[in-house]
Amino acid sequence: MKSLIQKWNQLSLVKRIVVGIVIGVLLALTIPDAAKGVTIFGSLFVGALKAVAPFLVFFLVMHAISKHRSGKQTNMKSIIILYVVSTFLAGLVAVVASFIFPVRLSLVTGAEGLTPPDGIVEVLQTLLFNIIDNPVHALLNANYIGILTWAVLLGIVLKNAPDTTKTMLANFSDAISQIVKWVINLAPIGIMGLVFEAIVSNGLSALLDYGKLLFVLIGCMVFIALVINPIIVFITIRKNPYPLVFKCLRESGITAFFTRSSAANIPVNMRLCDKLDLDKDTYSVSIPLGATINMAGAAVTISVLTLAAVNTLGIPVDIGTALILCTLAAISACGASGVAGGSLLLIPLASSLFGIPNEIAMQVVAVGFIIGVLQDSCETALNSSSDVLYTATAEYAKLRKEGKEISINS
Repeated sequence: MKSLIQKWNQLSLVKRIVVGIVIGVLLALTIPDAAKGVTIFGSLFVGALKAVAPFLVFFLVMHAISKHRSGKQTNMKSIIILYVVSTFLAGLVAVVASFIFPVRLSLVTGAEGLTPPDGIVEVLQTLLFNIIDNPVHALLNANYIGILTWAVLLGIVLKNAPDTTKTMLANFSDAISQIVKWVINLAPIGIMGLVFEAIVSNGLSALLDYGKLLFVLIGCMVFIALVINPIIVFITIRKNPYPLVFKCLRESGITAFFTRSSAANIPVNMRLCDKLDLDKDTYSVSIPLGATINMAGAAVTISVLTLAAVNTLGIPVDIGTALILCTLAAISACGASGVAGGSLLLIPLASSLFGIPNEIAMQVVAVGFIIGVLQDSCETALNSSSDVLYTATAEYAKLRKEGKEISINS
């Protein structure tokens, strides 16, 4: 048994996750009733990630800022630009795809009780109130904008603190990072439970009626992951981007696909950044920030479902309005984390651009929940893997400017 465990631990995490996926599928297809207890592993895994992520972000960012020396450059400006550009282009791709492959919906009910934001002002207002949230409340509710704000402010104040205080922060950061490693090593078992639960609870037959809509949604996300993102990376670093793209998709995207939570994937992304030997002072801030504002997948969801409603109602769309939709989708997507229900509840906001009544828009939201088992998984995988991709891209671009050799291993 000991030798078997050793051989298992020698396998890469990705290979172990693949084994977990296969076992989860087999159990769901062969003995779904007898293996119901397997679902608890998925819930425990996601719960553990969500529990540790806020404290990881808080202490890592606070420690990184407190020990930051004046004059030392970080890549945050470049990373934020990459986040914003990619999110806007995602909305643009979704709009173009919706024109090429127009989708019509059979509108349903089932979105009762949901309250979408009244407008972009409310989305931004929610974002601002999250920034000034009570730090304890922010930690308890995983409000990462609030956590980042307090961590940065405390880090700035603690720059002049004694070395003993900074050492204590470093010890806390290292301790939580070690706990994260323990949790991530349980990923194969956790994902096995998540796969089992997804297949047994939802199945795939219920999604067949929405095949064309899913084709456009997932097609856009795949196009962004394999074409748009690599183009942005190539323009930035002038190197073959695909080794880095595939590494991020393999080691971050797969986990995010099954957890369906950018927040839960923060520890996974930080571990990958460490593996890529990126600057800890940078990625400790850029990764949690990306989990809140780098929302290319959300921009796709908002644009495609809004234009599906437009096509269903026969509303004409001109180029100017389409460009406004791209911008609105990008801005809304950046604020999606501050709105209960995420990207789907921002569809009525975008629909209002075309004069679509809220009652009809909420029916489109209900359609989004029906296909959410795949839509949300692909959206999260794209969003989360891009956080690492652009953090690494900004650092490699800096190395290139300094005339240093860039080595990207697949």
